Amino acid sequence: LYDAIKNMAFEKLQYALDTDDKNVRDERIGEITDEIIPALEEQFPDINEQIGEILYKMQKEIVRAWLVQGRRVDGRGLDEIRPLAAEVDLLPRTHGSGMFTRGQTQVLSVATLAPLSEIQKLDGIDLEETKRYIHHYNFPSYSVGETRPSRGPGRREIGHGALAERSLVPVLPSEDEFPYAIRVVSEVLSSNGSTSQGSVCGSTLALMAAGVPIKAPVAGISCGLITTEDGFTTMVDIQGLEDFYGEMDFKVAGTKKGITSIQVDIKNDGLPYEVIEEALAKTRKARCYIIDEILLKAIPAPREELSAYAPKAETMKIDVDKIREVIGQGGKVIQKIVAETGAKIDIEEDGTIHIFAVDQESGKAAKDAIEAIVKEPEVGEIYNGLVKTIQPFGAFVEILPGKDGLCHISKLANHRVEKVEDVVKEGDWLKVKVMEVDKKTGKISLSHKDAIEEGEEYFFGNVGRPLVASFLRNLQNISVFNDAIDIPLLICENFMPPLSRLCRQLPSMGAEKASP
Repeated sequence: LYDAIKNMAFEKLQYALDTDDKNVRDERIGEITDEIIPALEEQFPDINEQIGEILYKMQKEIVRAWLVQGRRVDGRGLDEIRPLAAEVDLLPRTHGSGMFTRGQTQVLSVATLAPLSEIQKLDGIDLEETKRYIHHYNFPSYSVGETRPSRGPGRREIGHGALAERSLVPVLPSEDEFPYAIRVVSEVLSSNGSTSQGSVCGSTLALMAAGVPIKAPVAGISCGLITTEDGFTTMVDIQGLEDFYGEMDFKVAGTKKGITSIQVDIKNDGLPYEVIEEALAKTRKARCYIIDEILLKAIPAPREELSAYAPKAETMKIDVDKIREVIGQGGKVIQKIVAETGAKIDIEEDGTIHIFAVDQESGKAAKDAIEAIVKEPEVGEIYNGLVKTIQPFGAFVEILPGKDGLCHISKLANHRVEKVEDVVKEGDWLKVKVMEVDKKTGKISLSHKDAIEEGEEYFFGNVGRPLVASFLRNLQNISVFNDAIDIPLLICENFMPPLSRLCRQLPSMGAEKASP
């Protein structure tokens, strides 16, 4: 049967294989199969069971003979790479995306950034407990022109994903340089050999587009092998047929300065040193070409700014003893900050705090809140504090979250104050200056009169309330404040010019209804 098919279709099969388009090749071979079966079915009743294996052997014979002669099925030279292309930002809503094309192999990679708290946790028998960089590889059936149910990844998908993942790990920035967990998903859109190395190139594009400051771009390429009694022949960038019918798939990924991963499939008993040396030399030359002429021309360097849709990170360091204050009892303090700012906050045991937010404003608000908690008041600093409690001898003012100080009654105004309530009440905002901090007890002494400027004697409520309230109460025949903040300016101008200026400003400040 083999001889009969060879006599009938060998030259036709050579013509079918002589194309760079695998779809055309498959169509031609299908036509040959449909022609052979009716012609030989009567003579060979079992031809349907054997024709697939026979055509496979004939194709292998043809392809190997061509490669030994220095000829490839798509017309390339042994050291020639298929047409290449690269593009970034195909998916504008993602954090980063890149598509790499090599011949009929095309891979779309998508990068996603997340807080460090979302790193993958591992539960295995080795010492590795977490994984910060995650690469997932998907090989759908349509990429090779087939239809089958899409289920979980198989051994091949997991292995290819792990290879591409390890290829990028050596060039990733440290957590201190780039405090993000990183996930890249490579979707194989079309396959004709070396999709794992296409995923390496696509991942490089996606990471650079996402603004990940990788140390250097990484590219991957494969090298094939044909051995005969007279020696061996290697060829770079093998496609599907050369992988099927050849004896080696030598995958090498790395930068221009070095190799980051190697993976070898062989069908013979080991590799001579000369084969390995030649394969490494050829893949290095091809790798440098891909980096310089394709990847860096698509995106010359990692983006300096992250995508508008990526979380913004702020990193700060606090004293370990302050961690308890930031978290609060039962997590109340940190939960309040998260609720008010919308930021995500991760605290490490060494006092490092990572803040992630959808925009810079939210991140800054969360950072400011934490800084306010851990900050130690210093003598001479001025704060806008909240009056928490009133005592006959003064007012206790919260100048920082959880930090109160006493503003003595003698420090409330530049004139004598009979009652604290004449000047402030609970819930008012008061401008105060830190006068003293007791190093032993931590008690803070505050002063309002030292904080206000000359002529300024108010800083209460949302818009202010005159310090001369007690004086106004004793004046007769003066109308009180009404909804329009209408004060007889003549009297104010005669007795209290600073109050006059305040009264003129209140309406424009959107003052609430005031009372004496």
